[in-house]
Amino acid sequence: MAGKFELKQLKNEQYLFNLKASNGQIILTSEQYKSKSGAVNGIESVRKNAVNESRFEVLESKNGEPYFVLKAGNGEVIGRSEIYSSDAACKNGIQSVMKNAPDAELVELS
Repeated sequence: MAGKFELKQLKNEQYLFNLKASNGQIILTSEQYKSKSGAVNGIESVRKNAVNESRFEVLESKNGEPYFVLKAGNGEVIGRSEIYSSDAACKNGIQSVMKNAPDAELVELS
């Protein structure tokens, strides 16, 4: 099973997507979008930028634990990871996004 993007509309009428790895774990979450087309464009941007390791930035949470963001060519954040327990786990998360995003199918949730 390959990774997949799950697109859903929130109660506030905005849209959000998650990229899930083949094991079903969420590896990247988007910002909220005002429109479905904006969210779909965000997914395409993740697909395009995820193959470029320099687009990932590792940051530290308030607790000092690592997480990463994926940025578009213009520097805008297009996705954020969960918080990881170690730098190695965070690096594995980046590798998983790089592997899964380009060919992940898009699934719309109701």
